[in-house]
Amino acid sequence: MRTKQGVITSAKMQGTVAVTVHRAVFHPLYKKRYRMSKKFLADTNGMDLGVGDLVEITECRPLSKRKCFRVTEMIKQAPKVSEMAEEASLQEAMTAEVQASPSSQSPLFSEVRPKRTKEDESSSP
Repeated sequence: MRTKQGVITSAKMQGTVAVTVHRAVFHPLYKKRYRMSKKFLADTNGMDLGVGDLVEITECRPLSKRKCFRVTEMIKQAPKVSEMAEEASLQEAMTAEVQASPSSQSPLFSEVRPKRTKEDESSSP
């Protein structure tokens, strides 16, 4: 059976995800490698998958007109938006605590003096 590794690009369907698989192709005339990609529809097998996850898909019998692969393994899970928002709120709370503590305020910046100009220096005794 053929197995491929790819990134989930769409997870809006029920029980199906679109997986983009990239491969390097060697040009016969110009002797240069270039990247080609193809989308495959794959069955999720009841897994909780999202956009950006790196998965391995395996060929199987046709499940529908375009779906001939099944997701066999999730290699790397992409961070969810809710997790990123939670981390940002924790970071804000930590920086607010540091700014609120009195030991973090420097005495150098507590008093602001106006800048002296040449006119001020000449008028002083």
